[in-house]
Amino acid sequence: MDHVTIDATDRRIIHALQVDGRASFSRIAAVLDLGERTVARRYQRLRSCLALRVVGISDARHLGHLDWFVRMRSTPEVIESVGAALAGRQDTSWIASLAPGTELTCIIQAGPAGIDGPGTVFDQLGRRRNISSLTAQCLLAPVAGVGGWAGRLGALTSEEKTELAPEAASFNEINERFTPTPEDRRLLHLLAEDARTSIAALADLTATPESTVRRRVSEFIESGLLLFEVEIDPRLYGRTVEAICWLDVEPARLAEAGKQLSTHGEVAFAATTTGPTNVLAILELTGAAALHEYLTARLGGLEGIRHVETALTGRRSKRAGPLLVRRRGA
Repeated sequence: MDHVTIDATDRRIIHALQVDGRASFSRIAAVLDLGERTVARRYQRLRSCLALRVVGISDARHLGHLDWFVRMRSTPEVIESVGAALAGRQDTSWIASLAPGTELTCIIQAGPAGIDGPGTVFDQLGRRRNISSLTAQCLLAPVAGVGGWAGRLGALTSEEKTELAPEAASFNEINERFTPTPEDRRLLHLLAEDARTSIAALADLTATPESTVRRRVSEFIESGLLLFEVEIDPRLYGRTVEAICWLDVEPARLAEAGKQLSTHGEVAFAATTTGPTNVLAILELTGAAALHEYLTARLGGLEGIRHVETALTGRRSKRAGPLLVRRRGA
């Protein structure tokens, strides 16, 4: 990452990809008034050096699943080995150690039967004697960071965003459920690895007719099941410090606190949670001084916050999408 930089044009393209992860280069070029070859070249440059990836995320609500924010403590050696094991699982994301390396956090997506049943990831972690503490907070509802981190979403005008935006989801009711077939699961996993994989390539990898793949991908998007996330290192935006905040907010002030957090450019993601604290926020900042300013000025100005715990993340070993494994014959 040390040799990678981005400029204003790159930021506009990245923002466009967050609006519609599968938008064609020609469409992005037309809306942004750029050359199609320019858009393609800049995307490929960042993609080839692993600085950028568009991933498809399956919305847990439509699958009848829950997202859990898990935090565990142990020795640095155990934290490293557990982190590596969790990173290889399809149901985990956003894995990071906390400074000084004796804690690990991650998000685990699980169905009701996968929370405490025998052989589940929670059961396996709970049985490890070398983990000194383990907590799990259910992420109830996102209040900030939906559709991408606000700190990198200021490159396009409102008109450009509207023109690029795909059709709105036909349903977003939490109670509506989607039961994927084995073929659907395979297709969703390929889109999780790279949401911009072409229809022809998806058809070839799944041995499915292109017409069927095209229809299913459209249905995933229009139903709200498939969401897009642009994976890009915040350091490319000058954000060199990442922090996690656990907030204890008065229930009567919870809705207003969420609205305010959604307007903070430092907040990459925030959600209400179960547990001793009721809001979790992930922050991207330019340095320790910026964190101090955020805690004292911005969070300090919100009414109803009774307690704040913060921790700096160390190495993030996994973001939204799965780790890439070289396919046989590739």
